[in-house]
Amino acid sequence: MSQIVNISGYKFVTISDPAPFQAALRDACLQQGLKGTILLSHEGINCFVAGTRTGIDSFLDVIRSMSPFSDFAAKESFSSYQPFSRMLVKIKKEIITFEKRIRSRLGDSRQKLSPTDLKQWLDQEKDLVLLDTRNDYEVELGTFNQAKSVSIDNFREFPEAIENLPKDYKKKTIVMFCTGGIRCEKAGPFMEEAGFENVFQLDGGILKYFETCGDAHWQGECFVFDKRVALDPQLSETGTTMCFNCQALVTEQDQRNKRYQFGVSCPICFEESNEQESIVEQPEQRNLLIAENATPLPGSLPYENFRPMNVSKEMDGLSLLEFLLALRTHILGDQWLQFIEAGVILHKGKPVGLDRRVAHGQKYYHLMPQTTEPDVNAEIRVLHEDQHIVVVEKPAPLPMHPCGRFNKNSLQTILQNVYQPNRLRLVHRLDANTTGIVVYARSKEVATSLQEQFANGKVIKEYLAGVWGHPPQMQFQSDKKIAKQPGQGGIRFLDSSGQTSQTQFEVLDQTENEIGGTSLLKAMPITGRTNQIRLHLWDLGFPIINDSTYLPNLKTGISNQTQSIDEPLLQLHAYCIGFRHPGSGDWIQFSAQPPAWVRSFPSEKPNSRKWHPGFCVF
Repeated sequence: MSQIVNISGYKFVTISDPAPFQAALRDACLQQGLKGTILLSHEGINCFVAGTRTGIDSFLDVIRSMSPFSDFAAKESFSSYQPFSRMLVKIKKEIITFEKRIRSRLGDSRQKLSPTDLKQWLDQEKDLVLLDTRNDYEVELGTFNQAKSVSIDNFREFPEAIENLPKDYKKKTIVMFCTGGIRCEKAGPFMEEAGFENVFQLDGGILKYFETCGDAHWQGECFVFDKRVALDPQLSETGTTMCFNCQALVTEQDQRNKRYQFGVSCPICFEESNEQESIVEQPEQRNLLIAENATPLPGSLPYENFRPMNVSKEMDGLSLLEFLLALRTHILGDQWLQFIEAGVILHKGKPVGLDRRVAHGQKYYHLMPQTTEPDVNAEIRVLHEDQHIVVVEKPAPLPMHPCGRFNKNSLQTILQNVYQPNRLRLVHRLDANTTGIVVYARSKEVATSLQEQFANGKVIKEYLAGVWGHPPQMQFQSDKKIAKQPGQGGIRFLDSSGQTSQTQFEVLDQTENEIGGTSLLKAMPITGRTNQIRLHLWDLGFPIINDSTYLPNLKTGISNQTQSIDEPLLQLHAYCIGFRHPGSGDWIQFSAQPPAWVRSFPSEKPNSRKWHPGFCVF
């Protein structure tokens, strides 16, 4: 099976006359049947080309035989089809349009940070600003955790945008990044000339980081400027496409929206005669809409579910069965054989057989006809919404987003159906079996603002936890560090070299029984690590009731079980959250009515039961 090699690269070097290079490079590409775009200017070359392995190698020999480009470096990715429609070799004024004069010589050696060094800095929580220099639509599709966007529609806007950055950034360590590094070659020296004292460029950009470090510290996908549209951290094509009508990016989740019609419209440009959906509703009205959309549960009606499966670099060349087993799902080998024989393993819409060998960059689908999903609790309640935020109370069991057996029966999907065509952006997460308050942003800018408050410890969070045992002190805390990366099964664990973590606890109530009693605690996470409260309480010897992962009697490690949504509800409730409103700057606080299990504690301390559910502004 032929595999298409995609290369991208650039070189800033002074060229007195680019015309001879244009002709030679065009001839080399046409001879090898390559397609793509090469931009030449007096400042250098920028190249995106795809073709066969032999053709690409031959092209690289040609370009490196030219003295200005003898050290030309190219980043590779792979696809199962040609992502470009034609071959263009153009001469332009700039190889990356900036329209601002930079006094520094482009291409000179500057402070460049390797992907491995950036990952190490992020692992160590080094004090730095991660600055995303890309356009807004690219950032929305995916970016590094806690990255700061410059909020631009076009790179020409970058010089004006940095004037709006906080003044203290000029003294901070800044690591800027873009897709392949070329935009930072101009953004970096411009920022230095503007007074920013310690600016680094991520060497090779996001794509080189993916190749070296995978998805560490990254959320989402990376937009690329060809037919593939977007790549995941394994450099495989994702299901994201572009709307035929408005050219907006349309994720796989968006494509399941009833407003998406292939070749016609997407949720963004769909014309809806009922404008009521685009304005702020009162919580009571919104809750009625949620109830209507969740009755029956969207995943309870049989539908054709296409589960995507990407071929990573490590899987290149495996047989189809070897590839499916390497995905490490709950499906066994005999079951995969049955699915292959049934013709429900697809590539480009067609069934594939056992004789198939997969290639890096390909995407396969597991067609699951007549899919119905397990029931969930969809009694979602909107506590507050305005033009900036939406605050909801999440019931349980209910996954936050599509995962595992759940696709349509998730908080994300239900809310998307209610708020469409507007898109809510999740600011933080709760486990499927954890109840309580969840905050959404109504725009990318608001999401960034709120996430910075979370990252900087400026958000107050209070949880209620029912635990086994009686802590010896009424107030206590844990500072145990948590591993940077999950272990087997995605489970977190404690690690003395891990991320700094701190949770404070207060005993609110206690009960006695034949197995030693239980306690009602208030938990206040100062940091926000995954499973932090559960891990710290398990380590202290007071595991949360109904937690099947961090088991009460397991002292030497963590269970290999993954908590099932079918099990008794975890006694953990996100009761209260407070932060600065991203619009007004006022301190606001939301609290939710405690769940029924709290009433199992017959309190002897009346003050501990004066709950105040609702919304306050201070």
